[in-house]
Parts: sequence; C-alpha cells; structure tokens
Amino acid sequence: MSDHDARFLRLAISLGRRGLGQCWPNPAVGCVLVRDGRVVGRGRTRPGGRPHAETVALAQAGTAARGATAYVSLEPCAHHGKTPPCAEALIAAGVVRVVCPLEDPDPRVAGRGVAMLREAGIAVETGLLAAEAEDAQAGFLMRVREGRPWVTLKLASSFDGRIATASGHSQWITGPQARRWVHAARARHDAVLVGAGTARADDPMLTVRDMGVAHQPVRVVASRRLDLPLMSQLAQSAGDVPVWLCHGPDADEALVTAWRGVGAELIECGLSGGQLSVASVLSELGARGLTRVFCEGGSALAASLLAEGLVDELVGMTAGFAIGAEGLPGIGALGLDRLEGGQRFRLEECRALGTDVLHRWRRA
Repeated sequence: MSDHDARFLRLAISLGRRGLGQCWPNPAVGCVLVRDGRVVGRGRTRPGGRPHAETVALAQAGTAARGATAYVSLEPCAHHGKTPPCAEALIAAGVVRVVCPLEDPDPRVAGRGVAMLREAGIAVETGLLAAEAEDAQAGFLMRVREGRPWVTLKLASSFDGRIATASGHSQWITGPQARRWVHAARARHDAVLVGAGTARADDPMLTVRDMGVAHQPVRVVASRRLDLPLMSQLAQSAGDVPVWLCHGPDADEALVTAWRGVGAELIECGLSGGQLSVASVLSELGARGLTRVFCEGGSALAASLLAEGLVDELVGMTAGFAIGAEGLPGIGALGLDRLEGGQRFRLEECRALGTDVLHRWRRA
C-alpha cells in the first residue's frame, strides 16, 4: 500500500464515520475520487441511507471522474434497490481504479460489486486498511453477520461503581463535559436503549441536545409489562422523536393500545427465565435495521446484556468521589462464582474528561 493510497482511503473512512447514527439500515460509507493526485469529488452516504457515497462523490466530480481512482470505505453495491448499483455508476463515470478495504457481507453484494467492476476492466484493490474499515463499519457488519446491532454499554458512576444514592438521587454524578460527551455519543448511534426501571426513575428524554445536530436517535425502552408512565417525557414526545417499546407477550393489551395511541412503536419480544430476553430484543432491533445501539442502563439491563455476552463496547465515566455500599450499583447481579467466568474487555482509551475519567473498552 502506498502512502498515497493510505491517505485517500483514510479520508474516505473518515468521511463515512461522519454518517454514523444517520444512515441505518445502510452502512455509513465514504468515497473520495482522485485524479492526477487531486481530489475531484468526495461524498458520504446521506441521512436515511440515500444517496450513497459514490453517487454523491460522482455528482460533485462531474466529468472529472473519468480516469480517476475511487477510494471507497466499503465494497460498492451491486444490486438494484431504491437506487441503481454504485458499481454501475462508477463504470459509467469512467473511473479506472477502485480501492476498497472490505467486501460487503450483505448477500445482495458479497463480492458482486468487485466482480462487476473487474469485468468492466476497472482495476480493483481490496484489503487495504481493513482493520480501520472494520472498526468504522462495526455496527453494519454486526447486523448483517449476526442479526443484531453493535451494543455500547455506558455507565456513569462514582469511584466505587455506584450510579445513585440509596434514595435514588443521581443528578449529577459526573460533570458537564462528561454529559456533553454522552450527547455526542448518542448522535453517533442509531438508538438509545434503557430499561424500564431507568425510564420510570429518571423520566429521561434520551435525545441529543445542544450539539447542533438535526437528527435524533430512536429511543428504545425494554419493558416486559409496559408498566411505564404515560405522562412521561418519552410519551409526550413520541410523536416528534421515535419511541420503540420492547415488551413481552404478556403485556397488558390496554397498555399496548395506549402507547400506540401516543405514537410509540410496540415490539413484542420473547422471554428468557421469566424475564424479557435481551437477545430477542436485539434481534428484533436488528431486524428493523438498527446497526448501533447506545445502552444507558439501568443495572438490571446492563447485567443481562453482559451475562448474555451481548456487549461489544464498554464506556465508563468515573467521578472522583464515593457514594458507599448503600448506593445503587451500576450493574446488577451476574452470578459469577469464579473470575474466569467473566467476560474480559480490552482497554481502547483512557483520558480525563473535565473532572472525570473516561475509559473505553472493546470486547477482547
């Protein structure tokens, strides 16, 4: 890989990342068109998943695309959906070379885009910066390969791992910089997920605020019985920002009807051990196209996700004070008898965030 190729491919990957949280169910792709060492067009998948990155870049380049190299952060699509295949668009524009790091595992593509380009006489190079591209596409790849979204579990806690006092007081454990980081993280995810206990105790909005973004994540609550207050902020704003309620088959039909009446989407999920199955919840969310979910608790939901091995990334925000053993723990009981029974995560980042410490971990 030349430094020239690495530079422009990293730019394409970076462009694609800007669309995270906005493009589902499509991948957030970036495309850079280069001719004679100069960028003649660039684009990323637009909100809602269309138009695709290649189409945006080609429109910007116009006739300058002829003879250019296209750097694309994921294999160009090869199927006719709501738009024609991007591989066909690159061929028609006269692009002579395509550099992409990853094959798209979507069965409708899965190497067909590369094959179409090569059959048209275009030189195609794959595998460059594959690890960086995999990281950027982690949510989309997880949904296609495993049928569920990528899950980030966030915990804001005291030094001793508590998320509230014994009386339930929790605002605010961490400082304003940490809270601003959370809003930015919500914007990079397709959905924010909380459990019923958190929805009842905190009456959260779960929206992105004060970040200057136009889109909002889907707000998801996992509540087996739908025993949630209909006068909550979520209920009152369901007609403006999507609210999805994942409930069990035994939820009261009157509550199902009432929540539908305020504009929420109701999703029936399976049970496991008498509780709402988190695996079923994530499967249903994946089936609806979500690729990245930001879970903000509470402790029971966090424990269930960890126990089932369904957390891909941990984000901790730790404040420099202690609440004590009487406080509420950030994670519920996991039933571990021996340390080797717990899942290990790999540290990716650790830094000061205002008066707090941010630490981010990935599945080992």
